[in-house]
Amino acid sequence: MRRKTTQVNAKIARSFFSATLLVLLFVTFAHIAVAQDEIAVVDPYPLRSADTSSPRATLRSFNADINETIQAWRAGEPQEAILRPGRRTFEAIDFSQLPKRGKYVKQLETVLLLKEILDRIELPPYDEIPGDEESADPENGLTRWTIPNTRITIAKVEEGPRAGEFLFTAETARQIEEFYERVKGLPYKPGALIGIYDDFAHSPGLIVPRSWAAALPSWSNTVVLGEALWQWLGFVIIVITAILIVRQLLRWGRQWDDRRQGNRALTRFGLPLSVLACVGILYACRYLIFDMLRMISDLWIPLSFLLWTLIFAGIGWLVILIFNRIADAINEARQVRQGSIDGQLVRTILRLLSLVIVIFLVLYAVDFFGIPLTPVIAGLGVGGLAIALAVRPTLENIIGGLTLFADKPVRIGDFCRFGDEYGTVEQIGLRSTRLRKFNDTLVSLPNSDFSQRELINYSRRRRWLYETTLGLRYETSPEQLRYVMAQLREMLLGHPKVSPDWLHVRFDGFGEYSLNVAVFAYIRTREWLNYRAIREDLNLRIMDIIKEAGTGFAFPSQTAYLGRDAGLDAVRSEEAETKVQEWRSKGQLPFPDFDERFREEKEDILDYPPKGSPGYEPRPGDAVTEAKSDTVSEPPTATKSKRPRGWLRRRGG
Repeated sequence: MRRKTTQVNAKIARSFFSATLLVLLFVTFAHIAVAQDEIAVVDPYPLRSADTSSPRATLRSFNADINETIQAWRAGEPQEAILRPGRRTFEAIDFSQLPKRGKYVKQLETVLLLKEILDRIELPPYDEIPGDEESADPENGLTRWTIPNTRITIAKVEEGPRAGEFLFTAETARQIEEFYERVKGLPYKPGALIGIYDDFAHSPGLIVPRSWAAALPSWSNTVVLGEALWQWLGFVIIVITAILIVRQLLRWGRQWDDRRQGNRALTRFGLPLSVLACVGILYACRYLIFDMLRMISDLWIPLSFLLWTLIFAGIGWLVILIFNRIADAINEARQVRQGSIDGQLVRTILRLLSLVIVIFLVLYAVDFFGIPLTPVIAGLGVGGLAIALAVRPTLENIIGGLTLFADKPVRIGDFCRFGDEYGTVEQIGLRSTRLRKFNDTLVSLPNSDFSQRELINYSRRRRWLYETTLGLRYETSPEQLRYVMAQLREMLLGHPKVSPDWLHVRFDGFGEYSLNVAVFAYIRTREWLNYRAIREDLNLRIMDIIKEAGTGFAFPSQTAYLGRDAGLDAVRSEEAETKVQEWRSKGQLPFPDFDERFREEKEDILDYPPKGSPGYEPRPGDAVTEAKSDTVSEPPTATKSKRPRGWLRRRGG
């Protein structure tokens, strides 16, 4: 029952959010439909601008245009009939010192407050205000005129696209609120438009009929912090509704993508579309707050700044999401293994591209908000050294990461040695590389440090080197030594996991306490654990051969013999020496190397894994081999059968 109630509540919530979203979109774009249904007002001079040829013309043009605008607005005339003279009022004022963001609202407020001031203060007759004659005098031409007993000034623009025009100065526009506070207690002059600022500021925008506001109760028009109560109420409703819609949209987008994790990347567009819709909701909120509620008090500038900041942040997030989806799509199209270095390279490059776009977006936002870029760039120049020192490690890591991606000394999943440590590469990022060490700990190294270390990639070696030096006792006779070396070569040749290339066993020299025999061979495997198992098998076979030859390993120690020394095994020593003499007499002495036929005969004849081990498979002829296992192997003769070379490798050994 509870689950069913939850599902019903969820459906009701989705229906509510959908209906609210539709209402917001309808109200946002309602002005388009209204504008299409309005009857166009024919103006014989649609390109006419404000007359700013002299102080008299500027003042007269401003008063005439603002009166026409207010009268058309109060009469409920079409929007074009209101905006056409309203634009000309803006042309009479120099707004160059106003902040760029929220500038239109500030311009509108300046025009209304200037109208309120001019309707209260005493103005001289128009014929006493300097006109075209005084302004056109080339020698004593007028450049400034101030309304008597005020600081409201009309001055000639000296440079720029509007050079030569007389405008209300930028200082006047910047101080207009201060001037209004000083004169708002004065009575209106006869014929003035009374209360125009309060009437306009506390009435709905052009997309809402004024009759709706007139139908509200009287208490809703109470002004609090510069706005009417009905405006504050509408503001709260819009903000709460927008927050709930944005939250629900982001939730839907994440759920859509989560349900399609196993699908292609291009189908996981839920979150990008949700973010795009959220950006549209934020822009709709800005439009509704200004054009519907008409909140033009001091709250509007920080509120507009906040909304635009959220909009730009949403666009930046959208760019990052889109580039991530593109990276996933490219990796899927190329069938790149997840987590591989190629996939990481594609993702890193696209992340850098998205970062570049976000940086340009930030610079555009800085210019959009009216923050001059020149001081910012100059500040970067002054503090460039400090910034460079601060970001140097980050840049080094990024360059180190790009070096790893380009050179590819290691890949994801490779076992390697970095410096004096060992580990398996799990991730190569833009800043750091993560490796799993032998003790199963995860270590994260900065790319700048990791790329400069000595990197030995064991996963890419084709085979492992087996190299050791056997130290035999000095009591070992030369014949015994020859026997040992011959048996070692035969064993290595016969081992299926030992490559015959570069294989050699040599009497390396005389050590301080041993006769040194160097063993050098390559083991056919790439896996480190498999290599250690094969090396163990070779070591055990070597010990058997040393024991069979009747000698032993030397060790650096001093021995005090209290009893009679039994010495070496005389029987085995004699057998080994006899065998070597037999080889010499037959011309089959395997020094400096085996005969080629003997090499082919003895190659890959031993069992690996050894008999009795898991995975052991008997080979053809093992019964015969076992019967002869007790005999000492001899050099090749013409009567011996020959097994095909590489038989065990073809068998899968």
